[in-house]
Amino acid sequence: MKKVPFVTLEKLNEITEKYPTPFHLYDEKGIRENAKALKEAFAWNKGFKEFFAVKATPNPYLINILQEYGCGCDCSSATELMMAKAVGCKKGDIMFSSNDTPEKEFKYADEIGGIINLDDITHIESVERVLGRIPEVISCRYNPGGVFKISNGIMDNPGDAKYGMTTEQIFDAFRILKSKGAKEFGIHAFLASNTVTNDYYPMLAKVMFELAVKLQKETGAHIKFINLSGGIGIPYKPDQEPNDIRVIGEGVRKVYEEVLVPEGMGDVAIYTELGRFMMGPYGCLVTKAIHEKHTHKEYIGVDACAVNLMRPAMYGAYHHITVMGKENEPCDHKYDVTGSLCENNDKFAIDRMLPKIDMGDLLVIHDAGAHGFAMGYNYNGKLKSAEILLHEDGSFEMIRRAETPRDYFATFDCFPVFEKLLQDEDELK
Repeated sequence: MKKVPFVTLEKLNEITEKYPTPFHLYDEKGIRENAKALKEAFAWNKGFKEFFAVKATPNPYLINILQEYGCGCDCSSATELMMAKAVGCKKGDIMFSSNDTPEKEFKYADEIGGIINLDDITHIESVERVLGRIPEVISCRYNPGGVFKISNGIMDNPGDAKYGMTTEQIFDAFRILKSKGAKEFGIHAFLASNTVTNDYYPMLAKVMFELAVKLQKETGAHIKFINLSGGIGIPYKPDQEPNDIRVIGEGVRKVYEEVLVPEGMGDVAIYTELGRFMMGPYGCLVTKAIHEKHTHKEYIGVDACAVNLMRPAMYGAYHHITVMGKENEPCDHKYDVTGSLCENNDKFAIDRMLPKIDMGDLLVIHDAGAHGFAMGYNYNGKLKSAEILLHEDGSFEMIRRAETPRDYFATFDCFPVFEKLLQDEDELK
């Protein structure tokens, strides 16, 4: 397969006249089509709801688009909860899946109508202590341990993950919660990350549905929903086949009818918490070639760095790169594409075969719509870039401005040194 940018060079030239590189660009058309496909894939389940993983792309403008398709928010911190409330999430629209959670965050999640998803059995005491009660609707996160396998091999190793309760603990938790007033229960599990296979969700669903049947039988708890969480991945590499969400939805439906319906549990709602799948392919990092270096290797320096997209530096992750305007030229030059951080791992590509890159060329780094801007940081005093939304009609707007030195120094604003730090800010604009 060939990866084709969702934006043309002509349009990028128009955008860069108004907004300097680097910036993250999002494709409204793609986001909408994908959200619609997900909704249709699970339309067979009356209570289905997608809780978008805010951690992936925490931007209110993008979340607003997803809300038009019935999506809620999956939050993991107080600030993400604040964002969910600000964009209009009501009771039942927020799933609070956190770990090592400060008690005040449980309280805030409950106040704004969030469903608390307990990561650990000890959190029952924390919730009861801070709320003075146990919510009537509550969820528990499950970790079966060991490795998670599908037909073609090992997917991931839940036993090494810090998340969730053991099988014994989740049964104990349900009994305790039920005795303390909980009336409706959910279960949640995340057993593999970024799976590029249509088999993962149905396999996970089977594990969760069978667990739900046993929990309901042995504890008497009413299972209201089963949250399959995230894990549906995207094809970062051109030779990977993308997941088919409709095939995945049908696979989950078959298991639902095989396991839950015969047990009289055909009213259980299916929840998902997709981040990467919802946004990943519909965002890119746009950057400009500003330097070339010819030493032991051939280097192309760009005006973005790991601050803008950390995944290649942190995980060695592959992100495809298109040199705009040279899509049909031969990839006969081997480059390391680098940022300007004082870290040797600040590379978007290593030994990547690309067309000849000239200074000023615009590069599109694909699949940066999830865990791209969100993972940004300020090492070396680097500033985070802007976010731009490309609308379906070809118009575009800034949906987050780029950081400035004033933002970087903002936490010194209560000290005399603050004004000194900003003496030269106008010179750098």
